[in-house]
This record gives sequence, structure tokens and C-alpha cells, in this order.
Amino acid sequence: MFERLDELTGIIANLAWGPPLVALLVGGGIFFVILSRFRPYRYIGHALKVLTGKYDDPSAEGDINHFQALSTALAATVGMGNIGGVAVAITMGGPGAIFWMWVSALVGMATKFFTCTLAVMYRGPDSQGKIQGGPMYVIREGLGKKWIPLASFFSLCGLIGCLPLFQANQLTQIVRDSVLVPMSVIAPEAHFTSDLITGLIITLLVSLVVFGGIKRIGNVAALMVPFMVVLYVVGVVYILITHIAVVPEYLMLIVTDAFRGEYVNSESMLGGAVGAVIIIGVRRAAFSNEAGIGTEAMAHGAAKTNEPVREGLVAMLEPAIDTLLVCTMTALAILVTGVWMHTELDGVTLTAMAFSTGIPVIGVPVLILCVAVFALTTMFTYSYYGAKCLGFLAGADKKRYFNYFYVASIVFGSVASIGAVINIMDTAFAMMAIPTMVSAIILAPKVISAAKKYFQKYEEGGFDGES
Repeated sequence: MFERLDELTGIIANLAWGPPLVALLVGGGIFFVILSRFRPYRYIGHALKVLTGKYDDPSAEGDINHFQALSTALAATVGMGNIGGVAVAITMGGPGAIFWMWVSALVGMATKFFTCTLAVMYRGPDSQGKIQGGPMYVIREGLGKKWIPLASFFSLCGLIGCLPLFQANQLTQIVRDSVLVPMSVIAPEAHFTSDLITGLIITLLVSLVVFGGIKRIGNVAALMVPFMVVLYVVGVVYILITHIAVVPEYLMLIVTDAFRGEYVNSESMLGGAVGAVIIIGVRRAAFSNEAGIGTEAMAHGAAKTNEPVREGLVAMLEPAIDTLLVCTMTALAILVTGVWMHTELDGVTLTAMAFSTGIPVIGVPVLILCVAVFALTTMFTYSYYGAKCLGFLAGADKKRYFNYFYVASIVFGSVASIGAVINIMDTAFAMMAIPTMVSAIILAPKVISAAKKYFQKYEEGGFDGES
């Protein structure tokens, strides 16, 4: 059954992630970079100061502070896409796919600045009068009622794109392949029952948090995200230090293979093997940092601030942390340990082999802990995104029902194949990107106008008196 599902979903995902969508995401990001004249990039230091709480305004609209908004968004982006997703990118596209993930991240910083500034600029009331943010509200409030079908399309796709299928799948996989099978608890070919039980346990853990709403999610994410990033980075740094002699060689291979596509496992209409590497890199980067997808805008749209540009600057940090830092470290760990040549492995199992090789004895337990935290915090955040989508479509009083559908989908993600899960999520993300990017491109002049005023006021010391 899963073989047929893999094939069908693969066809749909490949059609969705064709050259037009890649052009929209990357080309749109380049458009934002040029239109802004790189100016937001020069205020990264200011964005870091915002995170310290210096500019927090408790009386402003919104539900969570800047740091909680960033942590909530990072809880969704710094997750299994950085561990299992990077392994998938290398398996499918070779080392060169990482280069195109870097390119996507750099232009994605500008994309996030625009989409998340708009998420605060065009917040609007839901059916209960509560102010909300996200692409659907940006479209309705910024473009007008005639564009509501586009907003509804985003929300409809978000009901699927915001499911925890990949996180549940990869967490179940590492428990099975790194714990249950090595300990002879189950046979490698007889894993359905154990996957189902693991899925039910994950469902229970996630339910304890997601039914508490965005404030509980924000609080949990703010505590867990810094810990998981530091622990994971320390583990990878150890691997890189012990393999430091070959790190330059693999950094060079990432760049050269990006234009050769020597290790790609599929071809593309966009320039054969090289085109396939580009699409795989952009596709995995979008899944990892979500720039231009719209999920990030829903988290930042809940920030307590009356300065849209300020939240856009905070959001810019995400692709840098997520892709340029965490994804690169994962990729190098897989490459320098040599496990990337084991083409029979995929997803988080490949990363686990890199940790086992690079950090004997404790490597796999460290990764299991990291994977558990990465996966669970991502699942906490995605529930909030999906509930907002349902609230827009059916009314705010109905959004709580999404969580029941959400936690039930964890079981499916746990027992389904990794191929089917990735294809389903990729297709939904591709469809969500269309309304997000189209609306951001149309409303980009509004962001530029607000940015000019904000940066001028900042340079003149107009915010110095804020607490």
C-alpha cells in the first residue's frame, strides 16, 4: 500500500515543485533583496537587541513577546528538517544540494523580513474579534475582499501543510532503528506494531501541550529551543573537530557539486542533473526554514508589538540560525564521517549513523535526545498554525477542533513511509507558498515605505526611551 502511495504522492510533489515554484521562491527573494537594497541585513545587530526585551511593549497588540515569537517560529523551523531533511537532501541531490540551501537561506532572510513585517502590518480580526496575523489576514486586510479566495486557498493547504507527519515519522524511525532493533526488541522487518505504539505515545505527549494554546506553546518553546540548539551544535562541533582535516575538502565539494550534480539521484526539467540539485536544495531549504511558505508569518503575527518592521527584523534571524548554521553543521557531520555514501540509508537514520561514527558510544543517545526535543517542539508549534487556518475557514470557535485531527495524524505519520510523508508535506508547502509570495510581492512597496520610516527613526534615536 505504501509503495503505491509513495509513487502517487511523488508524482504530485514533483509537479508542484517544478521550475515555476522555484522561480517564485528564489526569484521573489532576490526581488525583495534588490528592492530593499540590502538595508535590512545591516540591522541584524538591532534585531538581536530586540530579542533581549529592550523594546518590548506589554500594552501592544499580540499574544507573545519578540523572543517567544522567534522561539515559536524556530521550534517549527529548527527541527527534523535540519536533521532528517538535510540527510534527505544529500541522499537525493548529493553534497551540491547544500549549496542551494545556502542560497535559498540568504534570499530567504529578505523574504522573511517582508512576509513577517506584513504579518504584523496587516493583522485582522477573526470571527470572534480577536486580532490575528498570517498570510490569510495579510491577503484579506492588505489586498481586499476580492482576494479572499486566495486567502482561503492558503488556509486550506495549511490544514495539511501544518500536520506533524514528518516529525512523527522521523522520531518513530530513530526510536525503531537506533533503539528497538539494536536491542532486539523487534525484528527490522516487523516494525508496524512498534511504530504504532510509539506514535500513540507521541500523540499523548503532544496533546498535553497543544491543547493549551499559543501562550503555553510559546512558553515551552522559549525554554526548549535554546537548549536543543546548543546541545545539537555541541555534538556536531565535536564531530567536526575530530574530522577537521577533511572539512575544507567537503566544503569545496558542496560548492563544486552544486554546478555538476555528480551525485544527484534524479533529473529535472530545469537543466538536467544540475537543475535537479537546485530544485532539491530549494525544496529542502523551504521545508527547513519555511521562508516564503507562510507558517513563519503566523507565529510572528502573534508578537506583542506595534512596530511591524521590528518583527520583520527578528524573523530575518531564522534562516541564518536554521539553515546557514544548523543545516550546514548537519550536512558536514554526514559528509566528513563518510556515511553519506551509504545510499541505502535515508532520513534521520543516516544522521544517526554519522553521530554513531563521529561520537562513539554516546553519539546516538545524544542525537535521540535532540531528535525528541526537535520533533516535539515542532509539533507543538504546527498545531497552532493549523488551528489558525481552520479558524479562518470555519470560524474562530471551530479552530479547537483542528487539534483533534492534528494529534490523530501523528499516528499516520508514525506508520507511513518516509517517502510518502515527505511528498505530502512538500506538496502542501508548495501550494502554501503561492499565496504567501504573491501577496508579499504585491504589498512589498508598503513594507519599503514602513522600513524607511522605522530605520530613520531608529537612526535618530527615536526608540531610545522605550523599555
